[in-house]
Amino acid sequence: MAFHDIERQNMFGAIIGDIVGSIYEWDRIKTKEFPFLTDDCFFTDDTVCTVAVADILLHGLPPAETMQKWCRRYPDCSYGGNFGYWIYADPPEPYHSYGNGAAMRVSPAAFLNRDNLDAALSAADTVTEITHNHPEGIKGARATTHAIWLAFQGEGPVSIRQTIAAQYDYDLSLTVDAIRPDYGFDESCQRTVPEAIICALESDSFEDAVRNAISLGGDADTLGAIAGAIAEARHGIPETLQEQVETRYFTDASDMLEIMQELYSFV
Repeated sequence: MAFHDIERQNMFGAIIGDIVGSIYEWDRIKTKEFPFLTDDCFFTDDTVCTVAVADILLHGLPPAETMQKWCRRYPDCSYGGNFGYWIYADPPEPYHSYGNGAAMRVSPAAFLNRDNLDAALSAADTVTEITHNHPEGIKGARATTHAIWLAFQGEGPVSIRQTIAAQYDYDLSLTVDAIRPDYGFDESCQRTVPEAIICALESDSFEDAVRNAISLGGDADTLGAIAGAIAEARHGIPETLQEQVETRYFTDASDMLEIMQELYSFV
């Protein structure tokens, strides 16, 4: 299904995936049968950084300083160790990271450049290299952006899988069921991005993709954010689900909603 055939006005794929996975990052599960959204769920650094990327790309703002501004505004969101130091660094310098934070925040690069792949990948580089300037970090962000972009073009799972595997040298041959038994917590792009892409491609709905990601028993919020962003472009998000997330988890974060609504007014 091509993107323009999906009836929805706003999209929160990465954010919903992050929120659903938030309570399973340290209490990991190996099943798709779990409550999808609960009162204990919350947005994490994945959401804050995604909003920051949207702000940067929408308004042409300085990438590092803008990322720092958003993260300082929301300081208690489970930032990784090196990134947590970087938030307060002066000047902020990249630290050669290949962590999966490169991929979980990058979806606005695809959303804002859905008609131009080169522009989407360039935007991904711009917001990634400020921290994750290791080749694997750049690759993880690019592969995620590319997968979302292809989904916007109406490409099917087989085509997306073949393209990403060929261009980024990721093994996308496994199934979710094959990955799950031996998969563990891993914060690298190398062991997060391929698995999250598979979760999104091997799904029949947005919710199914996020359930796939959480069920791997890994870095749940980030797997959910990456898979959710790709699945959103494939399947769309039920309007009632988006409304529930907005009213339930962002009562004290109206500035985030304003940026996301502005972002998706372009899509």
